[in-house]
Amino acid sequence: MGAQQRNITLGTAGHIDHGKTALIRLLTGCETDRLKEEKERGMSIELGFAPCLISGTEIGVVDVPGHENFVKTMVAGATGIDGAILVIAADDGVMPQTREHLDILTLLGVEHGIVALTKVDCVRPERVEAVTQEIAAFLLGTFLEGAPVLPVSSITGDGFGEFYDALKALVEAIEPKRADGVFRVPLERAFSAKGYGTIVAGIPVSGSIKIGDELVLLPQGRKGRLRAVQVYNHESDGAMVGQCAALNVPQWDPKDIKRGNVVTIGDYFSPESWYVCELKLLAQEKSSLKNGAQVKFHTGTSETPASAYLFEDAPLKPGETCLIQVCLNQPVVAGPGDHFILRLPSPARTIGGGLIVEAIPRRLKRSRPEILDDIRARAEAVKTPRDFIAYCVRTAESLAVDERQISLRTKIPEPEVTKTLAGLQDEDSAIRLGARLYAHTDTVRRIEQRLLELVAETHRRQPESPGIRPEQLLTASGIHRSVFDPVLERLLSNGLLAERKNHLALPQHREQFKQAEWELLTKIEALFKQQPFSPPGSAELMAGTGASEPEIRKALRILVEQQRIVRIEQDMYVHAEALADARARLIAYIREHGNLESVKFKYLLDTTRKYAIPLLDYFDKIGVTRRVGYTRHLNKVNADE
Repeated sequence: MGAQQRNITLGTAGHIDHGKTALIRLLTGCETDRLKEEKERGMSIELGFAPCLISGTEIGVVDVPGHENFVKTMVAGATGIDGAILVIAADDGVMPQTREHLDILTLLGVEHGIVALTKVDCVRPERVEAVTQEIAAFLLGTFLEGAPVLPVSSITGDGFGEFYDALKALVEAIEPKRADGVFRVPLERAFSAKGYGTIVAGIPVSGSIKIGDELVLLPQGRKGRLRAVQVYNHESDGAMVGQCAALNVPQWDPKDIKRGNVVTIGDYFSPESWYVCELKLLAQEKSSLKNGAQVKFHTGTSETPASAYLFEDAPLKPGETCLIQVCLNQPVVAGPGDHFILRLPSPARTIGGGLIVEAIPRRLKRSRPEILDDIRARAEAVKTPRDFIAYCVRTAESLAVDERQISLRTKIPEPEVTKTLAGLQDEDSAIRLGARLYAHTDTVRRIEQRLLELVAETHRRQPESPGIRPEQLLTASGIHRSVFDPVLERLLSNGLLAERKNHLALPQHREQFKQAEWELLTKIEALFKQQPFSPPGSAELMAGTGASEPEIRKALRILVEQQRIVRIEQDMYVHAEALADARARLIAYIREHGNLESVKFKYLLDTTRKYAIPLLDYFDKIGVTRRVGYTRHLNKVNADE
């Protein structure tokens, strides 16, 4: 194949019997009316696709029906086109579907186009001039304002040279879409071909694929592998956004596939019933849109009845824009930033459209101001990939979010997410908390402040304590460990927190004791030193010091925090020096004898079973020894520490 392909697709638009199909036939040599009924009636009913060669570059063209009964088909065909050929017959001029089709193209975000003034062979020159002026006035304020109006006859060929030159300029002005997104194609049709099996066709709205890739058909959820591809009716190794493509996936059954289904990759998309959208009501619409209005919702190639709920209290007036949430009668597949069209079912007409913001699991309560503020911010963010990624970081439910979660939510491939996150870090808008975990800078600062306040509060309540244990701080903060640990590390490395005696403290903190407390601590420690392997219990400590039980409990806590005594079990404490001695004796004995029978440990320490067995269990727990029946063996790694 000699022609270079560009991933650009143009689409026709215009009233019925204005010569759209004939113009495409003249331009491409292809007959886009493929159904018997279309040929018999001379009227397009279904979408037609044709390759088009423009100065050696091959693009795609979609021919849409113009009859008002098939506007839903026109909407499906206009999805994914990059430029429009608005076709207006010289004998009729601007007609109802001319207006509606132009409105639909505008709402779908089409920004490029030309006007073909057809059937000029049927009228006098002065009529051509008058209609040209009428069209120029009609196009004022639209994306086609100032676009060339090109008289052309599909019968005689008059004006075709000028039309072709304008079409060439149109194609050159269109920047092909980038193909680095997540592949997705709303399906136009499905059929079976002998020797191939099932073939599905449509215009991909993002990404690219190649033969051998695994695809998923939604909403069915069926997977299949791409066996063959045609682009612009030519065999190809793959397909990309903006190309008219036919995909051969033998594992699927064409009888189970219909227009509106979606082919994509991975687990990025799923059918959803609730969407938040930004809606603009057409200025020429005669009535306001009321809350709960019943509408037809078009996105991609799908159409489904829906209910539209306004976030604002007042009805939406013509020409105004507002946020809405729609509940679809049937789930559809759509992504953030997709365009949609709203039509009234009776009398059938297009009333507005706009951008899909995001799928939501259920209806949101518009009475809560914070929800509306968030939806407004989200609606603005989805308009650019960078802003949507930044929004996901800033509003992460768990305070932080990883690259994969962002990718799945935004429908942006992970490499692009990673690149954008690096840019946000450079701007000091995001902070990486782990290999793939990110939080907004303001969020991290709030967490840091919260942790510092909790530590300071501990110092105020317990000035005698060295601080708070990390696990206690984790529990008190209510922060997930995946976020807590890296933020704590930041505080320690930046010198905002210090770690002493296995506790966290503000750097300037020093333990403070009252004289009476210090004297009690000294007495209690002395009692533990006097009885290293038969340590005193609470009753003995109270008798030996004259302190109350609460005072003894507090003193024991302080001595544990100061690492002067160690808690062995519920009510048993041992002095740190005695514990080190017992450990040394235990290790030395086992190294000499190979193991230790539990009953011998009490003799080794000159104590009783009451104290020896809990000590052995403690050494098992911290990994110095391991128990086999009633025998202890050394855990070499921990025993050598």
